[in-house]
Amino acid sequence: MVRKRKRVRPTPGELDPLIHERLRLGMLSALVVQESMSFTELRDLLQTTDGNLSVQARKLEAAGYVICDKRFEARKPKSTYRLSGTGRSALEAYLETLSDLLPDLEQVRSARSNSLRTQINPLPSHS
Repeated sequence: MVRKRKRVRPTPGELDPLIHERLRLGMLSALVVQESMSFTELRDLLQTTDGNLSVQARKLEAAGYVICDKRFEARKPKSTYRLSGTGRSALEAYLETLSDLLPDLEQVRSARSNSLRTQINPLPSHS
């Protein structure tokens, strides 16, 4: 009989800090469901500025999480992004850690007063 090993609950510090940022998480999430997206499509989807998306995309590209293909179309530069294998694995690990960190959704829905609070290790208070 195979025994399931009880996993130790992760801490928030174990989340990949590169992914744990709104635009970078949004970009990876979009690319996991779309094979590729143009810079303009990502900018519009994520409702951000060219400069902000450019900075965040470069960070993901430097980490090897996304691949940027650049070309010219009608004399205008066009950048297209796609998720790399490394990026897909990193996002999967991030989501697994996040799900292990969060309480079960059914527990949250059925929680009475503070019963759930006793099961969650709160962050230390700064008194």
